[in-house]
Amino acid sequence: MSKNSGIRTRPASISDKEFIISLLPRLLEFGPPSWRDVAQMTAVDTQVLSDSLLSKSPGTAIFIAEDAGGVALGFIHLQTGTDYYMREYGARREDFGKLCVAQRDNALSYPHALFRKPLTLDEYLNARLIAEPLRLFDCVMPCAGAEAFLVMSDARARDLGLSAVSILSTCERHNSFPDDPIQMRGGWALDRDELFSRAGVTHADIDFLQTYDDYPVISLLQMEDLGFCGKGEGPQFVRDHTFTLDGSFPHNTSGGQLSGGQAGAAGGFLGMTDAVRQLTGTALGASVAGARVGVVSGFGMINYDRGLCCGAAILAREA
Repeated sequence: MSKNSGIRTRPASISDKEFIISLLPRLLEFGPPSWRDVAQMTAVDTQVLSDSLLSKSPGTAIFIAEDAGGVALGFIHLQTGTDYYMREYGARREDFGKLCVAQRDNALSYPHALFRKPLTLDEYLNARLIAEPLRLFDCVMPCAGAEAFLVMSDARARDLGLSAVSILSTCERHNSFPDDPIQMRGGWALDRDELFSRAGVTHADIDFLQTYDDYPVISLLQMEDLGFCGKGEGPQFVRDHTFTLDGSFPHNTSGGQLSGGQAGAAGGFLGMTDAVRQLTGTALGASVAGARVGVVSGFGMINYDRGLCCGAAILAREA
């Protein structure tokens, strides 16, 4: 930032709500279109916005950063999506914990995982508070690392004697549902039917799912929007499956980023590289028995309140 830049925090003399109101002119400049009409916002979005932005724990802050080039509005409000999802769809912390515990179980045999010590649900529930309702094991661990894979024709792979997988279909979408006041769905919901029809497979054919998992709630959104369960049915879907390599609906087979670590932008390829390994019989850890078809899902370009891009690929073991 320039020397004129600064962080504006709530003065002690005003309440959280008064501070939020003082930020609305800036918010309306940068928020989704439905927020740019003050009258509409007052009628429709104020309650949702207040619920989302009011500080609820010491780990939460609201800020505006200003410099000579303009204003960048951001919210350090990590719990917004999780808190809203829990209130809207009845998810419990135990549901998110089950995903985290299962991913840790999957990571135990993966040699590159950062966390290779078993995690119990009790340890998850009683871990250090970060920002209500998020605790320590809801948060991804940054690390150094890299992921890579080769893309080539079938003929080239055969000539080189390489084990390979086939790309059955892919999808990618940016800035989906920009008018949603809080992001509870992504572009997968718009593209999933074509994704599966072009691949020539159904959800019942999928042997494992790799999701982008900077927080467990993001994995639930992907499971719902990819069509493995309906919107809001994620909590029950979690309760119905184990998500472990040797159980029902194997998920994030190397432990995902929550147990494997997030190597910057490379973290987005963690699921892809392990999917290729699972489908070519070269897994570094335990394998999903008989896996023939897998789905890899991605999410990113996080701005102040949502992820702007999402994508997915369906991969298959070569016949």
